[in-house]
Amino acid sequence: MKHGKNFIIGEYVIIKKPELVEVGDNVRIADFCRISSACKIGSDCEIAPGTYIAGGDGKYTFEMDSYSSLAAGVKIWLSSNDYVNELITHSVPYVKEIQGNVRLGKYTGVGTNSVIMPDNDIPEGVAIGALSFVPSGYQFVPWTVYAGQPIRPVKKRNRANIMRTLMKIGSLETSEDINEEERLCAE
Repeated sequence: MKHGKNFIIGEYVIIKKPELVEVGDNVRIADFCRISSACKIGSDCEIAPGTYIAGGDGKYTFEMDSYSSLAAGVKIWLSSNDYVNELITHSVPYVKEIQGNVRLGKYTGVGTNSVIMPDNDIPEGVAIGALSFVPSGYQFVPWTVYAGQPIRPVKKRNRANIMRTLMKIGSLETSEDINEEERLCAE
């Protein structure tokens, strides 16, 4: 497993294929997490206790960009049985599964005990409320809060305030980034 500076991993974390996992700086993976898929985790991220990232057997990847988090008990699936069209088993040939990458953009968060199914691209700034279900291929709008089973948009996130906080902590690397974010915050 490749990891950056200030990486903290709980004593009771299981990573089935560490050669498929890359972790950035200032990342914490709490106890009782299980990762059995390819993962790329950016910097300044947290994966809370009891989170599972599974499926895909290395063919698909979970990506989590910087300043993002998974709350306790989140389940990320990169492969799942098709409960409508197929047998519900992994041991029979010719059974097709629902499969695909799952990606979380920068500044995203997923609430406690939420489930994200395969083939989802969750864009920058999205927040998913606790106990939510994200079906495969859901179409998100950046900087929006979602919740429910299945999820639905609830309200816009306060992007300007989040960008001001990032500027205060010095996370925007170039003056161009800062000028662009200040322009967007003023809108």
